[in-house]
Amino acid sequence: QVQLVESGGGLVQPGGSLRLSCVHSGSIFSIYDMGWYRQTPGKQRELVAGITRGGSTRYAGSVEGRFTISRDNAKNTVYLEMNSLKSEDTAVYYCRATRSAMDYWGKGTLVTVSS
Repeated sequence: QVQLVESGGGLVQPGGSLRLSCVHSGSIFSIYDMGWYRQTPGKQRELVAGITRGGSTRYAGSVEGRFTISRDNAKNTVYLEMNSLKSEDTAVYYCRATRSAMDYWGKGTLVTVSS
């Protein structure tokens, strides 16, 4: 059974940085496309950034140039480096792993951007 465990969330001031990590276990990490999503109360979960098993990346327009997604297949981990954080980045951030019909989610980590 695949498990995804996020970490690295917390409280940060506007303009600050955080790095989120998502550790994958229970299967072969390198075969999955990975993504970071976020959700705020009353809104749908949205894609923040994705990285394919081949290393191609894509970003939501609102985070382009500020966030960087990366993966380390040796560590079964996907990262989200977040810089120049804004109050509107406040959300629960979720990790997702997909391959064909397989679709797994972590439980999320809360990021709060506030002074």
